[in-house]
Amino acid sequence: MNVWIPISSILLILFLVLIWIRKSYARWKSPQAPLAPDQQRILENEVAFYRSLSEKEKEKFEYKVQEFLLNCRITGIETEVNVRDKLLVASSAVIPIFAFDNWRYTDLHEVLLYPRRFNTDFETQGAERRVMGMVGNGYMNGVMILSKPALEKGFKNETDKKNTAVHEFVHLIDKKDGSVDGVPAVLLEKQYSIPWIDLIRQKIDEIYAGKSGINPYGATNRAEFFAVVSEYFFERPRLLKKHHPELYDLLKKIFKQDMARRNFRKKSSQLHPNKPCPCQSGKKFKDCCGSKHYQ
Repeated sequence: MNVWIPISSILLILFLVLIWIRKSYARWKSPQAPLAPDQQRILENEVAFYRSLSEKEKEKFEYKVQEFLLNCRITGIETEVNVRDKLLVASSAVIPIFAFDNWRYTDLHEVLLYPRRFNTDFETQGAERRVMGMVGNGYMNGVMILSKPALEKGFKNETDKKNTAVHEFVHLIDKKDGSVDGVPAVLLEKQYSIPWIDLIRQKIDEIYAGKSGINPYGATNRAEFFAVVSEYFFERPRLLKKHHPELYDLLKKIFKQDMARRNFRKKSSQLHPNKPCPCQSGKKFKDCCGSKHYQ
């Protein structure tokens, strides 16, 4: 009799887990229509990764962007959130997992946009406001916080090897296996785990020795190294391949993308200053997103 008690308990637990999984998938929303043309223009204007894609790949990217926005809230804290903001957040989520058709951020339900940097207590006023992005833990589990200016800068500056939002989504991917340790077990094939850990150790030593062009913040720990070099991989892939070929090769295996082969064209479409702003604010471009160019 005692033998059957734990077996029945296990079966009950498995049954409940299956029910939970089915309910989770039932709640998942999928896009039912193509992305609107004005939103396509925002992606074309703002996201270099999107511009590098073929037409078929762009359709896939748009679908994933819509899917993310249907299943994750974007909320402004002391700041307004427009369509452009939402598309930039969603693009940050899609870029690192673009090669994985069935990827879902089921452990993220809300992204909070702050008007400026914040501290570890999520305060935007006072001292120690150095944080630009954070994946929540504890009571903030399932939430990501991003500085809106940092989000925008990540897409405006295409040459600085940095993208705060992509950095945070890489942390979320790293967290998928239950541990934020710089070794994304859900993406990294087992035979590459040891070479990856060894390479991280080597590259962190190079940073400390002042012999690396990698952002020094990457030397904080393995998790930050993975996020920092992922930014580099997606922002300046050819430069990374030139200076750190072995690192580039392993990141290519992790993300299943050969970023150095992509054609990162500069923005080709110019908006007339008196045309409606593509962010759908209702204002003219010169009075909204293009204001800094027409002051």
